Amino acid sequence: DEEFNELCFEFGLELDEITSEKDIISKEKGEDKAKGASDTVLYKIDVPANRYDLLCLEGLVRGLQVFKERINLPRYEKIIPAEGEGQRLIITEKTVQVRPHAVAAVLRNITFTKERYDSFIDLQEKLHQNICRRRALVAIGTHDLDTISGPFTYTAKAPSEIKFKPLNQSQEYTASQIMDLYRTDSHLRHYLHLIENKPLYPVIYDSNGVVLSMPPIINGDHTKISINTKNVFIECTGTDITKAKIVLDIIVTMFSEYCEKPFSVEAVEVIYPNGKTHIYPELAYRKEKVKPELINKKIGISETPSSLAKLLSRMCLKSHVIGNGNNIEIEIPPTRADIIHACDIVEDAAIAYGYNNIQMAIPKTYTIANQLPLNKLTELLRLDLAAAGFTEALTFALCSQEDIADKLGMDISATKAVRIANPKTAEFQVARTTLLPGLLKTLAANRKMPLPLKLFEISDIVVKDPNTDVGARNYRHFCAVYYNKSPGFEIIHGLLDRVMQLLEVPPNEENGYTIKAAEGSAFFPGRCAEVFAKGQSIGKLGVLHPDVITKFELTMPCSALEINIEPFV
Repeated sequence: DEEFNELCFEFGLELDEITSEKDIISKEKGEDKAKGASDTVLYKIDVPANRYDLLCLEGLVRGLQVFKERINLPRYEKIIPAEGEGQRLIITEKTVQVRPHAVAAVLRNITFTKERYDSFIDLQEKLHQNICRRRALVAIGTHDLDTISGPFTYTAKAPSEIKFKPLNQSQEYTASQIMDLYRTDSHLRHYLHLIENKPLYPVIYDSNGVVLSMPPIINGDHTKISINTKNVFIECTGTDITKAKIVLDIIVTMFSEYCEKPFSVEAVEVIYPNGKTHIYPELAYRKEKVKPELINKKIGISETPSSLAKLLSRMCLKSHVIGNGNNIEIEIPPTRADIIHACDIVEDAAIAYGYNNIQMAIPKTYTIANQLPLNKLTELLRLDLAAAGFTEALTFALCSQEDIADKLGMDISATKAVRIANPKTAEFQVARTTLLPGLLKTLAANRKMPLPLKLFEISDIVVKDPNTDVGARNYRHFCAVYYNKSPGFEIIHGLLDRVMQLLEVPPNEENGYTIKAAEGSAFFPGRCAEVFAKGQSIGKLGVLHPDVITKFELTMPCSALEINIEPFV
């Protein structure tokens, strides 16, 4: 187990856990339910989402064998049958509105065992969940070719006109009945919405009118494959042709090793509505060139071109050095749809080299980091405010429209608030334009605590600003509240004086700060003052209006102070 864990790590995978069916059931449902379950050891392996070629045992084993240099990478080949002998899939123009694309292939003289068959079905399911986006982009159908006769037709019909016996059912149903039948099915009900409201449903027939499948919902029972199936017809229909080709390539490359002629696939001719034809699967090999110095530089190693080529070959990317070692030519096999850019090749070289073997180095760039002045000021203030006996609160940056407008006696249009387009809850409709509601909600949640409650917060508020590139601007505000049997205006005023003392702003008009009587909708009339500093208004302090206090479900008087600290940076 430890060796296998090591091997997985070296190959860029993670052995998640070593378990058994019995363990899994007893963990999820309790010991009693696990009686009689299998004790066979199971490896749970985490595969990166881009490596579709490792999603089944066949591909994983093949990848690891090539990585360990025990086998050479197989060469996948498509066999194009003689004129008139191959299978054909004809697409009609009616499919355009529902699922316009289809590709197909045949696996000839394949030998299934129970394990191989289970793996074959399992791979389709994993692809459906992953690259096929729960069958929205691609749906896979596999059929016993000996039970049907081509050419096949992929068309779309009204639900009432489609009638067949679905997989593992005992009678025929129309497409509309099938939809009702599977509405309660835990597995298939998730796919019904993909075609449910379309006027026509996609369907595939053989030349005798036998239904192969109604993608992306269910296959017909007539063509179902079993362990004894010798010839498999595979079709992938979808809304994304690129993904459909990748899915088909993965399935045929993984399971063609069990064909009489290993790694060979029989091609199918697909005829489009406009009369054009195309042969699938593509199984396209392509060549890429990458400079060895690029690989070395990006990873931070210094390997020779030939050893880099060898590393890449171990990752199923057959490579050799060309042009006096100036370039490495890499052949990308059809199994590696994830290789899009040179950096994907570099990543594979790094995995084969071994992340743990890369020497750690100090970066060549020489930089001295510095704290952002605004954050430095914020940190300093927080310490001293705590020393002044106030408790720091951290509240949500999003709140409801009532919190910043109605409850404070303002109109929402006057707040310049930034709205969330599709809020998940009523609590998070807008970005806060003031810190006060957050602190008042915190007071309300802590009413059982002994009085007085003294809270503060220094955080950002957000307001709309058409002059900025993002249409909004943040300001760093400081807010404090004092909640007790008496309003305690003098305590909040004292705190303002302490803050100004710390900021070294003297209490005078020329270059210091002053407070002047003012009115504020949230404050008690005649008990509100505006704070001026550096020649501008920076905020207000005062005793809160009784209406505000009751709207926030509080019962005692409360005084508050809120100022913008950015002018003091």
